[in-house]
Amino acid sequence: MATTIDDVARAAGVSTSTVSYVLSGKRPISAPTRQRVERAIRDLGYRPHAGARALASARTHVLGLMAPLRVDVNVNVIMQFVTGVVTAARSYDHDVLLLTADETAGLERVASGSMVDALVMMDVEADDPRVPVLVGLRQPAVLIGLPRDPEGLSCVDLDFEAAGRLAVRHLARLGHRRVALVGSPRAVLERHTSYAERMMRGFTAEAAEAGLAAVVEPCESSMAGAVGAVDRVLERLPDVTGVVVHNEVALPWVVATFADRGRHVPEDVSVVAVCPPDVAVGQPLPLTGVDIPAHAIGRVAVEMAMARVGHDEPAETRLLAPVLVERASTRPALR
Repeated sequence: MATTIDDVARAAGVSTSTVSYVLSGKRPISAPTRQRVERAIRDLGYRPHAGARALASARTHVLGLMAPLRVDVNVNVIMQFVTGVVTAARSYDHDVLLLTADETAGLERVASGSMVDALVMMDVEADDPRVPVLVGLRQPAVLIGLPRDPEGLSCVDLDFEAAGRLAVRHLARLGHRRVALVGSPRAVLERHTSYAERMMRGFTAEAAEAGLAAVVEPCESSMAGAVGAVDRVLERLPDVTGVVVHNEVALPWVVATFADRGRHVPEDVSVVAVCPPDVAVGQPLPLTGVDIPAHAIGRVAVEMAMARVGHDEPAETRLLAPVLVERASTRPALR
């Protein structure tokens, strides 16, 4: 026979209404009483009915996550963010509803149907048309990314502008005076995706301030795209010695193409990869990298969402400081 709320109340020595208040959070309960109830719940293995719990608390215990799966994004990296969100959500006793399309109709449908307690949105553009929709919803929303105007929404991301600066600064300290950025696909740039624009802005600003010769080339996420981008870099800056790569899919082909053109890493060209650490260390030559902490960003997004759901905290923006880990792909410039 399934354990009931009455069983929990008897085991904890409290009324059923007290157990209900502990579960719903509707009224403050003293710490000793709450602990007794929580212990009884654990000991008896009590699982409240999801529908009843939602009615009692006016919550669904579900978070909505919009993670568009486009052909020009790295699905493996996207799923690292998703894993961070899902793992953190479980610690708050929440499940995750994944939305893989980017149309605003899906957002409105999920929100108006009271299917979720809060929404987390990825792949944010500088002037994202979904932001005004999120602002008008009843549920709080958190953006993984930084639009030009968040309009009162919470935002979290890696500080990609600082990441671009950090990568250039590392190369400059090693004596590299001619540097290139092999960046995101052209379609990502044309959408004015926030992280790609901020990365370029940091790279170009730091290179200019350091007096470096610098070029930026978009790169399609394919072998052909990597070959084309490397050849354009070499055409524009033949004596390049330092390269920043912000394209996880094209990354191994970029390194291989430089070698095919007689520019070996790190003997002739130093490479800094901006990517999750497992991607950087998973290459045949472990790459110096500015790590993208996808799991941590997903976790922080959930923490921010739950702060607004549970405590009505004000919106905030958190940009995680970039960290560069030096590995085998960078060395002092020889010329």
